[in-house]
Amino acid sequence: MSKPKGFEKPSGVRDYLPHAVTKLRRIEREVLACMDCWGYRQIMTPTMEYYDTVGVASSTSDQKLFKLLNKHGTTMVLRSDLTAPIARVMSSLLKDEPLPVRLSYHANVFRAIEEEAGREAEFFQTGVELVGDDTPEADAEVIALAIESLKAAGVEKFKIAMGHMGFLNGLLQEVLPERTEDQESLKQDLLNRDYVGYRNTIAGLKLTEEQQNRLEEVLKLRGGREVAGQALDISSNELARASIEHLCRVWEVLEAYDAAKHVLFDLTMLGDFSYYTGMTFEGYAAELGSPVASGGRYDKLLQQFGRAIPATGFALKTTRILDGVQGEEITEELPVLIRYTAAYRKAGLAKASELRAEGRTVITSLISDTDEAVARVEGEAAVSGSMLHRGYQEIITFQ
Repeated sequence: MSKPKGFEKPSGVRDYLPHAVTKLRRIEREVLACMDCWGYRQIMTPTMEYYDTVGVASSTSDQKLFKLLNKHGTTMVLRSDLTAPIARVMSSLLKDEPLPVRLSYHANVFRAIEEEAGREAEFFQTGVELVGDDTPEADAEVIALAIESLKAAGVEKFKIAMGHMGFLNGLLQEVLPERTEDQESLKQDLLNRDYVGYRNTIAGLKLTEEQQNRLEEVLKLRGGREVAGQALDISSNELARASIEHLCRVWEVLEAYDAAKHVLFDLTMLGDFSYYTGMTFEGYAAELGSPVASGGRYDKLLQQFGRAIPATGFALKTTRILDGVQGEEITEELPVLIRYTAAYRKAGLAKASELRAEGRTVITSLISDTDEAVARVEGEAAVSGSMLHRGYQEIITFQ
């Protein structure tokens, strides 16, 4: 491999120029403020974690992890999400905290597979975890907060698709008992949104017409509140029916939040992390085909850290929102330029301090001998006028 040039950077990572950083920080600030209003306290965890703890618990495949060795030869990983690190903290530093615990975060995460097809290996997420509450109220709370967070991030048109891991698991257990490999093949098709592949897999399973019809009916289970009734007609499995009943209770709470208008059922949806155990959801912006938010319930994850408590949460895909959602146009405030000669340096810098204390952005500049000569020839007003075109809100001169 040839030596990289001085201006090159690794594949899958990027430089954020000032305008993008301004927008990113605004999203971060507004979303975290929204989460704070709902009682979620911000947490920060290390960029690096142990592979044998957080790396394994994250449910991110080895192919997606960035691995490295420390000086002792121990395998480390760059965090691929924030849920597993927060689960570690909840089982250690916050083990005595009264439940439920509400935590928020904004951080960069790393997934090697994101380099494919031009996607990023490093990106930002902003999210929450609600730990210690297994009720429909908790699931509805994180969905309602996801809706408010998307609004705070500047996403104006969006929909939340809500599903449940238990429904499909129960239906497949009922229709394809003891056929684990076939069940997993169908799940993988749905996870990949490959509905043609899903139908082809069904056709190759040598099923009765009744079995085949029930599995194909799953693809119709997307829409409004009526989808719950359709799902109950397809399966009598106890787990599947309990999952639908749970979603109906979540829906009732969302109606009380006046948030159900943003939500639809999608029982074809599976969470992209294997630690999801119950309700899952994704948020889609009108401008983008890929999700800008995702989340769900993961009641078994904390068991891997020695603490068996339920949890639910979500993450905004902040980088996607930054790049793909128009949102509110951000107008950057132009700075004030204070120019001064050496004789008036103290007065000029004092004025700069005064304006900065008022919250204004100030740039200072010493007037050189050349500047003074130009001012004498062209006139101070002409010089100031030309400098205003360089992006200054106001020019104050001390000389």
